[in-house]
Amino acid sequence: MKELEYPFDNSYIMKKSKTIKKTLLSDGADRIKKKIAVLGGSTTHDIIRILELFLLNYGIEPSFYESEYGQYWQDAMFPSDELKEFAPDVIYIHTSNRNITNFPEMSDSKEDVDAKFEATFKHFETMWDNLANNYKCPVIQNNFEAPFYRLLGNRDAYDIHGRLNFINRLNAAFADYAAKKADAGESFFINDINYVSSSYGLDEWSDPLAWHMYKYALCIQAIPTLSFNIANIIKSIYGKNKKGLVLDLDNTLWGGVVGDDGVDGIEIGQETNLGQVYSEFQQYVKMQKDLGIVLTVDSKNDEENAIAGLKHPDGILTPDDFVMIKANWEPKSENMKAIASELNVLPESLVFVDDNPAERAIIEGQIPGAMAPAIDSPEHYIRILDHSGFFEATAISEDDKKRNEMYMANKKRTQLEQSFADYTEYLKSLEMEAVIAPFEKLYMPRIAQLTNKSNQFNLTTKRYTQDDIEKTAADDNNITLYGRLTDKFGDNGIVSLVIGNVKGEELHIDLWLMSCRVLKRDMEFAMMDELCKKALERGIKTIYGYYYPTAKNKMVKDFYSLHGFDMIEEDGDGNRTYKLELSAYEPKNKVIKVN
Repeated sequence: MKELEYPFDNSYIMKKSKTIKKTLLSDGADRIKKKIAVLGGSTTHDIIRILELFLLNYGIEPSFYESEYGQYWQDAMFPSDELKEFAPDVIYIHTSNRNITNFPEMSDSKEDVDAKFEATFKHFETMWDNLANNYKCPVIQNNFEAPFYRLLGNRDAYDIHGRLNFINRLNAAFADYAAKKADAGESFFINDINYVSSSYGLDEWSDPLAWHMYKYALCIQAIPTLSFNIANIIKSIYGKNKKGLVLDLDNTLWGGVVGDDGVDGIEIGQETNLGQVYSEFQQYVKMQKDLGIVLTVDSKNDEENAIAGLKHPDGILTPDDFVMIKANWEPKSENMKAIASELNVLPESLVFVDDNPAERAIIEGQIPGAMAPAIDSPEHYIRILDHSGFFEATAISEDDKKRNEMYMANKKRTQLEQSFADYTEYLKSLEMEAVIAPFEKLYMPRIAQLTNKSNQFNLTTKRYTQDDIEKTAADDNNITLYGRLTDKFGDNGIVSLVIGNVKGEELHIDLWLMSCRVLKRDMEFAMMDELCKKALERGIKTIYGYYYPTAKNKMVKDFYSLHGFDMIEEDGDGNRTYKLELSAYEPKNKVIKVN
């Protein structure tokens, strides 16, 4: 919904929230349902009201538990029956510097200040550990915004008695805690209101009237900005991030039109002010690639000119940075659909970046759900893309960092395929090897990430947090398998997951998914063979598979039939149940060596 895309009108959202919600709920979108507990150190009612809008817009239908005013600590440490029964999927702790009760005083010694710091941090650390033990779900914690006054002026930042110094120390400790949890594969996230309040404007954000009149720790007008930032974390946890950038060239990655001005005439590099702006933007885009964001080009240009522009000696980006370059005179909407098809992703998972508002309007009209942010002048490109939160990074796996390499390798596979008349011979030529094994601690973050990202080759579209995955793997009543596929062109990473629940002599498949990067490579046959092998070892005689249709997973509606299952039930919504007698199963993998 355009009204909820950055840069949005905070006043409009606050005034029209009921109308916006009604419009969102009437769109018929298929949304996942999540329960969010908001534990507040100040008033949170309107934060929840606006947070709901952004989550609905991201395809998440939330229900909320809201603590009583200021009762965040009590709810975290001594949870009510209501909170226990609510069983949250996410816990958000909304505290601010108003909740720091023991700031340093000028009469304090260094030892006194250190003791106050340790006590304040311990107050929060104890709460986080208690929540982790009791709920096993992601926790989002605000850090602290800067104080709205500095008693010591600039010295407040470095004097041990300064409130700003004290808050900076706490924020560093919060960050260290979050980093340790991330290294341990645990779901603890910082909502960085220190940055968000600075970006918004600290004087406005910290309006004392909002606190003394309504007990809001921020001004009323800033609530959409805060709620949007929280929503970006939650949508990232549940795999709602975008996957790639589709970039125009002329007046987007450089100044001028390469076909008219020539390579020497475009503005990029340090010679002009505008050239420096475009260089900074190219550097920003290249850093996105390092995070696993797929880079592609969609430009109305002769390909020769496009490549020449990308080879400009002062350019930061080169042709090798892009998985795909579509430089032609076809409609950009058709090029973008082709890019999505060749990447095996949905078009709406891509972000279209073009300086031309007419082209952006065509993309939005022809590709429902695609993002085409309203970039205006080049000096604002970075801010608009960055603040839009398209690629909020709550987890960064090794597979993420290699994603562009994986897609580049896929291009080589496609080129090789075209040289074979027999598809089986082509698959054999890839020299594929797979590791198929029960879920391992090392890969839990990637496994959880994959359950939340895969939409097309996903038979039940169930979503799991990392804590869910760990509990599932630890339960002896489950059979879990991940599949990692390599070939002569490289490592595809973890590309397939299966979770089956054992009930006596039956196995019920709760989750079966595969990354679209490895479609038509027979990985599904290798996974099924291994699953049946594990099932036989457990004395299982019958396997039940389930298909729950969504708007995005029609490609797998006949998956179980292709594996020899019989459909035994289908309801009016198209939900199907399949059955396989293991005694009748014959292995089907002929081309992948399984280790």
